[in-house]
Formats: sequence, C-alpha cells, structure tokens
Amino acid sequence: MDMSGTERIEAPVEKVWQALNDPEILRQAIPGCESLEKTSDTNMTARVVLKVGPIKAKFEGAVELQNLNPPTSYTISGEGKGGIAGFAKGGADVSLQADGPDATILTYAVKAEVGGKIAQLGSRLIDSTAKKLAGEFFAKFGSLVGGEAAV
Repeated sequence: MDMSGTERIEAPVEKVWQALNDPEILRQAIPGCESLEKTSDTNMTARVVLKVGPIKAKFEGAVELQNLNPPTSYTISGEGKGGIAGFAKGGADVSLQADGPDATILTYAVKAEVGGKIAQLGSRLIDSTAKKLAGEFFAKFGSLVGGEAAV
C-alpha cells in the first residue's frame, strides 16, 4: 500500500527536524505507541499496540533512519512482528521545506506491507486504517511541534 501527503506545521524547519529525530515526540505522536527507545543515532526499537478491524496486536520491532540529509529529508523504515496477528513493515520518505520563517511544509510518501492474519482482513480495511493512523500521527505531531493542530 502506498500513501502520500503534505502537512503544514507551525514551526521552523530546524525545530521540525529535531522533533522528527526525537524519540519522545515520536512516541507521543505514533498511535498506540507504548515505547520508542533510541539505540543509536539512526536506530530505535518500538512497541506499538494497534487494532485493525477485529484484530488487536502488539508489535515489537526496529526503526531505522536512512538517507539523512539534515535538516531537509530522510527515510524512516521499520519492521514489526505481531505474533500470530502477523507483521508490518514499511518506510516513509519525509522532506521538509520552509514556508516562511515560522512554518514548515512536511511532505511524506509511505510504502507499507502487512502479512499474517492482518493481511487476511482485506486491502480496503487495511488501507483505511493505515490512512487513519497516518492522519492521527501527523495531526498529533503537528500539535506537539507547532503547539496547535496541523492544518
């Protein structure tokens, strides 16, 4: 599944970049995230609980930052295993562009793949859930970084 979008965040590019690399801000913004810990400058471990349709699963996995071009872009990729519920893996290319001195346009392109019981739910349910989760993440991230909901 592929998704893309653009969000305007009421904060300068440098502040948004720092937040994209701050595990505490990311933990707060990721729906269902119980923990996100930095293990190196480019690696983190995560534990996330999600409900997709009738299936609720706890995913544990790794997150890696790649193609770093501070403070304008990076690729974030990860893979999580949810036991009998299945797995999820994917990544997002994220880029930042100044929109005046106090705002940033964040553009993202996400590619994701699921397997196991979750994959059996059907692509429409999975796609709609993924879009909802991405929307929740960027709204919360914009709120945390810019002090108000993302527009």
